[in-house]
Amino acid sequence: MDLTHFKDGKPHMVDVTEKPTTFRTATAEAFVELTEEALKALEEGGVGKGDPLSVAQLAGIMAAKKTAELIPLCHPLPLTGVEVKVELLREEGQVRIEATVRTKAETGVEMEALTACAIAALTVYDMLKAASKGLSIREVRLLHKAGGKSGEWRRA
Repeated sequence: MDLTHFKDGKPHMVDVTEKPTTFRTATAEAFVELTEEALKALEEGGVGKGDPLSVAQLAGIMAAKKTAELIPLCHPLPLTGVEVKVELLREEGQVRIEATVRTKAETGVEMEALTACAIAALTVYDMLKAASKGLSIREVRLLHKAGGKSGEWRRA
């Protein structure tokens, strides 16, 4: 398999000029494992910076829009929709983040969905680190993508 971001051993941005504009969507997720102290602070509102889940949701949306600035070979895309859900899974001691990104463009939005999840998870960590430094971010992963030449893919 050829890696598309390398030509003659050097990094390059893939030329999508001749690709058709199609509807594309991607959904990703991430989890933040909480400690008891962080869970307590979250539930009791003991976080001086504001509501970590709401701030993380906004951070995820903003991150999707800035993906091309953060990842060197990503194309800047006209996003037509970004939805970020951030929910406390109390019984599991986790925060689950899910991001869905949509566009009509020549290339997909997998990286935008993954970036939204990663930055939202980092925001949860940042806002709860005063309660506990023992938080973990895990399973930043693509769940689904549709559109383009490769069609649809869904995590089993």
